[in-house]
Amino acid sequence: MAIRFDGRVAIVTGAGNGLGRAHALGLAARGAKVVVNDFGGARDGTGGSMTAAETVVEEIKKAGGTAMADGADVSNYEQVQAMVAKATKEWGSVDLMVANAGILRDKSFGKMELSDFQKVIDVHLAGTFYCCKAVWDGMKERNYGRIVLTTSSSGMFGNFGQANYGAAKAGIVGLMNVLAQEGRKSDIRVNTVSPTAATRMTEELLPPQALALMKPEAITPAVLYMLGENAPTRTILGAGAGSFAQIKIIETEGVNLPEDQWTPEAIEAHIGEIGDISKAQALEGAFQQTQKYVAQAAARLGIKM
Repeated sequence: MAIRFDGRVAIVTGAGNGLGRAHALGLAARGAKVVVNDFGGARDGTGGSMTAAETVVEEIKKAGGTAMADGADVSNYEQVQAMVAKATKEWGSVDLMVANAGILRDKSFGKMELSDFQKVIDVHLAGTFYCCKAVWDGMKERNYGRIVLTTSSSGMFGNFGQANYGAAKAGIVGLMNVLAQEGRKSDIRVNTVSPTAATRMTEELLPPQALALMKPEAITPAVLYMLGENAPTRTILGAGAGSFAQIKIIETEGVNLPEDQWTPEAIEAHIGEIGDISKAQALEGAFQQTQKYVAQAAARLGIKM
């Protein structure tokens, strides 16, 4: 069954170029009214212009779709609130949020200025929080919402020179985990995409033949799936060059040690068993870990719980 967005209102941040542009065009082609948000700055977050967003709006309109441009800086909560208020006044609601806007200020950790760390956190992590916060109450009132956040392999797996970006992107996964739980009873589903594509962010890092495979349009199907009526929640999808994968944070079964072995030496002696992934599982919430540890201790001590 076709995934459509007729009657839905979407905001896509960072939609003037690259991934955001592809997401905005994809939503509009499937019936959504789209707020094309772009601060219009350079890759490092400096400057600002509405030209990129307005160009994408014209593309959507020429194809028969409905869109408006917005220049809110996602690291400014008041501007994000104003963007959501404008869309709600014009079209009645905001049903879909794609938090995609980002900047890069790459430097090795030893050379990274505090301002470069703070600005990347402000745009990626705080900006994502602001976008979610600004639409949350309206989604709860209407008992419907679909939110897609944007993480990165740099945050989940690491990448040299990106301590600021990696920290922010890992934080976004933590935000998703909590919002997915809190949004369940209001049918607000919160998911995350981990994209690899040829954009302003990656153009200097990859050879031309790789860039040719890594079109931004290859990421958009994953985003549209996670915005659909039947979307999952608390799911991370990796996407790039036509490949799609699910990323899970797993915990090994672990080992419960008696109190006389609560020592670093005992951990060193058992580290192979502790790290055995044969029974690893993706936990559904923080308390599940607590329950598992208590159950293991009780089983070892013969205590019935």
